[in-house]
Amino acid sequence: MNRTDNLLGKDKIILNAKPRDKWEAIRMAGDLLVKAGHVTPAYVEKMEGRERLATTYIGSGVAIPHGTLDSKGEIKSTGISVVQVPGGLDFGEGNTVYVLLGIAAVGSEHLDVLSHIAIVCSDEDNVRKAASAQTAEEIIALFGGGL
Repeated sequence: MNRTDNLLGKDKIILNAKPRDKWEAIRMAGDLLVKAGHVTPAYVEKMEGRERLATTYIGSGVAIPHGTLDSKGEIKSTGISVVQVPGGLDFGEGNTVYVLLGIAAVGSEHLDVLSHIAIVCSDEDNVRKAASAQTAEEIIALFGGGL
């Protein structure tokens, strides 16, 4: 298994999600990380706590929910989950999210993961492709390369 499979595999992607609100979407992203063995269930609560402190919306229709500093002990391995919301999701403050990227990272790996995601998402074309992707493979091709 290569690094991309470890970080972002088909089992960590939900296409065409229709969460009721941003909290359900964050739980969906977190639950994927739990099921894949990257984090404990307590990490999902920390993701919600982090969102209460400040939005994880980064612009261009993308949010990156993640835990707080005190959640490091809940992380078993580095991983990324993707929740695609093609219809858009109100993320508050007038922001609409189409792609949520849940992240959990061990040690300083979060810097590498965040910078990679920022580079990919800085191209709005990539965000549009992710929001309209029909397969998990398309998502992996967008976000998996370079990890």
